[in-house]
Amino acid sequence: MTTGTLESQWQYRTPKQRLLRWVGWFWLVALTVFCWQVMTRDTIWAFVTDAPRQAADIGGRMVPPAWGYINTLWEPLWDTLNIATLGTLLGVIIAVPVAFLAARNTTPSVYLVRPVALLIIVASRSINSLIWALLLVAIIGPGLLAGIIAIGLRSIGFVAKLLYEAIEEIDEKQVEAVRATGGSGLQIIDYGIVPQVLPTFWGISVFRWDINIRESTILGLVGAGGLGLQLQASLNVLAWPQVTMIFIVILATVVLSEWVSARVRQAVL
Repeated sequence: MTTGTLESQWQYRTPKQRLLRWVGWFWLVALTVFCWQVMTRDTIWAFVTDAPRQAADIGGRMVPPAWGYINTLWEPLWDTLNIATLGTLLGVIIAVPVAFLAARNTTPSVYLVRPVALLIIVASRSINSLIWALLLVAIIGPGLLAGIIAIGLRSIGFVAKLLYEAIEEIDEKQVEAVRATGGSGLQIIDYGIVPQVLPTFWGISVFRWDINIRESTILGLVGAGGLGLQLQASLNVLAWPQVTMIFIVILATVVLSEWVSARVRQAVL
């Protein structure tokens, strides 16, 4: 057997496959270069090269934190917790019927009602709470109400989607058992479906409340109240020690909310 024959036998890819592989790599590199040029088209590189020095300067001004400023933050912190809690409650109240209308096994009409319910879910999930808050501040004015409604609108899609998926995965035998006893539609939901999805419902609701705690801390940047409003005020006057104190309060609040959320979900799931 000749040397040329052995080499042809041990080729992992055919010449055509190798050519296509190299062409693919070429276009991947070309696409990467093109995207990099698009992303950096308006970049001022003098600012980028100076960024480490600027970051070090701001970091130096942020230390030590303004510990005495925490007394000013209690009321905004309370507002933030209220925005997250009431917004979650609003979202859950609206999401529950939407979830039952969206689930295939509970919707009154797969072709009419279900698409509308799914559209509500998609619309809610497509728009960030910050954008909802921006719109609501323009409509109803700045304040906590705009933040609560923004959090509520954002929560509808999250809760309804996870809940209707849980409803579709229930054990139909329990539903059939209740139906066999002559139960009405409400009794089937009450005794056949709700007991099966109730732990999931509580887990989803608490998880969403945990997410809303984090989202509500920044709604004040657009005038929707809470800690974000105080953060915006401190940033406007370059009060960096106050900014550090606000970051510490936000971090502590998020850590506490995650701990509460984890414990509650561990208890119900």
